[in-house]
Amino acid sequence: MRIATWNVNSLKARLDKVEWWLERAAPDVLLIQETKLSDADAPEMPMRMLGYEMAHHGEGRWNGVAILSRVGISDVVTNFGDGPVRDSSAGSTSTASEDDFNPFDEARMVAAVCGGVRVASLYAPNGRVVGSPFFEGKLRWFERLARWLAETQSPSEPLVLGGDYNVTPTDIDVWSPARAHGGTHVSEPEREALARLRAWGLVDTYRALQPAAGRFSWWDYRAGMFHKNEGMRIDLLYATEPVASRVIWAEIDREARKGPPTPSDHAPVVIDLDEPGKPFDAGWEGALGRIAARSRPRG
Repeated sequence: MRIATWNVNSLKARLDKVEWWLERAAPDVLLIQETKLSDADAPEMPMRMLGYEMAHHGEGRWNGVAILSRVGISDVVTNFGDGPVRDSSAGSTSTASEDDFNPFDEARMVAAVCGGVRVASLYAPNGRVVGSPFFEGKLRWFERLARWLAETQSPSEPLVLGGDYNVTPTDIDVWSPARAHGGTHVSEPEREALARLRAWGLVDTYRALQPAAGRFSWWDYRAGMFHKNEGMRIDLLYATEPVASRVIWAEIDREARKGPPTPSDHAPVVIDLDEPGKPFDAGWEGALGRIAARSRPRG
């Protein structure tokens, strides 16, 4: 079984790209973040025509998470089972004030059982500025995730938590620890939150098979950061041992970060369980060679 996660940065804007990638990589389960759609606007019929059932949890213009599966979907849980979120399509803005920011008002979690594995699509808050109410809300969201695990899940059962965690696990997951130092995505409180998830019983499946530095899943659109490979690995597939022990291959599809049309600023992260899925060239070997050649002194 092939499981992937991808922050698509608007499913409506990126629908053609998603359909292209479903054909390219043929995942059995795709966890999607930042759909920016209400549930009523989710493209269930186009996905069904491609062979995928869809579970979508959205609020309108912001956030939004989904699961696509061609191995069944059952026992769907949204928002950690805590009830509905607000509908942002009715006129609210993306810039919640510091006084009223509540990450649990936003569509950031959907889980279901697919092919005998409980999967969750997660979109952690960005945090904006270390020490701000948005940052504290981000840490509360991670605490709620940890409590959901402790109260409803077991490390001995097959589980995958995939998504945009908006945190780099370690310094090798960011292009420059020195330049990123002091900001969100690299701070100790955020990394400690990830470490607590792993201590509960989760394995970073990509890192377990891919120890090399310099391969990222997100690059800012600005200043040619993608072409310079100045990125971060913030899209993660964490799994319990019953799943992690089955992983035989892991990759980040760098080619999916390319346009036209304008791509998402994230790339899909993929794992294969038990046997290889459909082969594709993620583009890393050639890209890293070109980047290294450009960085060598000329003389």
